[in-house]
Amino acid sequence: MSESLKKNNNGWTSVNGLEIRPGRAYPFGAIIDPTGVQFSLFSRHATSVSLLLFDNEGDFAPAHEIRLDPEYHRTGDCWHVLVKKIKPGQLYLYRVDGPYQPSEGHRFNKHRVLLDPYAKALTGNFQWDISKAFGFIPAHPDADLSFSTEESISNFPKCIVIDDGFDWEGDKPLNHPLRRAIIYESHVVGLSAHPEAQRKFNIKNPGTFSAIKQIIPYLRELGITSLELLPVAEFDTSKYRDRINPISGEILENYWGYSTIAFFAPKGGYAHSSARGEQVSEFKQMVKELHRAGIEIILDIVFNHSGEGDQMGHTLSFRGIDNRIYYMLAPNPRFYMNYSGCGNTLNCNHPVMQEFILQCLHYWVQEMHIDGFRFDLGSILGRDSNGKLMDNPPVLERIAQDPVLRDTKIIAEAWDAGGAYQVGQFPGGRWAEWNDRYRDDVRAFWRGDPYKTNSFATRLAGSEDLYTGRKPYHSINYITSHDGFTLVDLVSYEAKHNQANGEGNRDGSNNNLSRNWGVEGPTKNRRINQIRGQMIHNFLSTLLLSSGTPMLLGGDEFRRTQNGNNNAYCQNNPLNWLDYSLIERHPESHRFARLLIDFRKAHPALQRQEFFEGRDFSNNEVPDIGWFCEKGKPMDWNRSENILGLRIDGSRREIHADDDDADICMFFNATKRVIRFLIPQAHEGQTWARVIDTAQPSPNDILEPGREQAIGNAIHYRLLAHSLVVLIGIRA
Repeated sequence: MSESLKKNNNGWTSVNGLEIRPGRAYPFGAIIDPTGVQFSLFSRHATSVSLLLFDNEGDFAPAHEIRLDPEYHRTGDCWHVLVKKIKPGQLYLYRVDGPYQPSEGHRFNKHRVLLDPYAKALTGNFQWDISKAFGFIPAHPDADLSFSTEESISNFPKCIVIDDGFDWEGDKPLNHPLRRAIIYESHVVGLSAHPEAQRKFNIKNPGTFSAIKQIIPYLRELGITSLELLPVAEFDTSKYRDRINPISGEILENYWGYSTIAFFAPKGGYAHSSARGEQVSEFKQMVKELHRAGIEIILDIVFNHSGEGDQMGHTLSFRGIDNRIYYMLAPNPRFYMNYSGCGNTLNCNHPVMQEFILQCLHYWVQEMHIDGFRFDLGSILGRDSNGKLMDNPPVLERIAQDPVLRDTKIIAEAWDAGGAYQVGQFPGGRWAEWNDRYRDDVRAFWRGDPYKTNSFATRLAGSEDLYTGRKPYHSINYITSHDGFTLVDLVSYEAKHNQANGEGNRDGSNNNLSRNWGVEGPTKNRRINQIRGQMIHNFLSTLLLSSGTPMLLGGDEFRRTQNGNNNAYCQNNPLNWLDYSLIERHPESHRFARLLIDFRKAHPALQRQEFFEGRDFSNNEVPDIGWFCEKGKPMDWNRSENILGLRIDGSRREIHADDDDADICMFFNATKRVIRFLIPQAHEGQTWARVIDTAQPSPNDILEPGREQAIGNAIHYRLLAHSLVVLIGIRA
């Protein structure tokens, strides 16, 4: 029940004794004050706002409901109050009243409780149920034009007041230079939930932030510099509770997490305990331990849409606070523009939403020590309120130029579900981008599609055709990611097998550029398994040898499979979890990946700051890069066969480094025949030594530093079908 307020000599006091003050408009959220907690909420079109305080996470009714008096508790569009003597751990929600006029874009409903958009944690030690959180009556013939008066707080998550104090012990974001980064994309749960992970690493709390600390020695040994996690901000895992896996009978879950409902809050379900906000300190401890190991952390963040869905979706936060401000609405404002493919699109370039996004990023960097962000469907952040792509989107410019974020990695998925495609053209200056052109061209080359050598070479060299005027490391190179086949599935399946998702195998991409080499799925055929292993090593080598920033999908280094599922968004089970027993089954691939990462890190020539120019800057008669065919002659870029040779001059002037590096020579053969490659002449006093030959059996496929195999006076190198070779120059 709402509590009336009465004035006394000390301020405003609720009838049952809670002492309050008017508070201040800024900052938004729940902020610890020396005398209590300061609350502030934005709403331009609300007619009233009430703050609800709860004693326990399972309470069906608030202990206090304080209706804010606009005469004292409103400044402009900000509703605010200071509540004395309450402390960190206090649970709260809001009620916001105003017009319920969907055809005018307003969806206020005072009967709905709402999450604070700035909440830093939500209660998570119980099973949420937001199934009744509708502002309308779902079964009503007027659908969303109807109005629900049903009160529903039962099993609704509650916001938690958080004290940001934490002993970082001098830690700060690592911010490795992007050109030296090797990104490992994975999922909080997937890293540690598999029984084999628990066995191998003695995991005590599988699937949590704390469990990742026990995975750190593995990540460090692998050699990656940067762990990129799928969304960790709060979302509803039970989004697909009405769907069943037709194969196993299990209820499907929202596993990936691309439906955020609280952007500042690390997910309580990813913590060992989260009743009173412990997930925040557990997350910080994980970050601190990763940094101690030299591993930075990048978060996949989803500012393009929220988890509230379309006009038939839930009212959880933004929709009930000020729908017209936070969302892009259609010409008929009853409906939402849907450039995300998820029912709604956030109005990212509205000044209020711009400020929200910047403050959120600041929080994750300053308070959580995050090193970078990958912006899901980032092109949406370049659209105006009418959905039109802007030449200079304010929010993207602000992120790129923001002084707090100056050293923070900002990586865009430079497209959206509305047809925008901006790879290489993403506005805002210093953005890096996922390069799906790299993915597709590398896949097509190794699959054997004709006439792919030109595009393949362009990707190897850093994709200057896309990133003109920028740097090679702005291209985030990847061959596989969470979205699509794993690497072993890429060479084992030619069609998607998504039946377990319960959508009749209709979901997921049909354009995989994959090849199964003779049999769809697993086989005991030794010849097929041999070529599949060889192709995995070809892909890994290409990724780590290319100019640009490599991103490896977690588990690809030991051949993790999803059984041909290329859209495993709803599978919170071993299909998505990393099965570390595969290291013992495929030690050759794990070893190959580890040594390949070491090789890249050891050679500045592979970590270029500038694009190749094909010129000789060192006056040693060798250009910074030279391209040639198997006969040593200049490339015929119109040739149908995918055969390529290149030489990188390791002279410090050529590679823009302080010291000379070794020359590196690479031969690529994506055909089914043996190729005799003419070896270029080494520098005087040097000879070539083989480091990699993917056609060789392990351990000769990649040789450890100091054990490279000198080729002596050999004039040709015999390159077997579907293989690549790497030579380096060493002293004769």
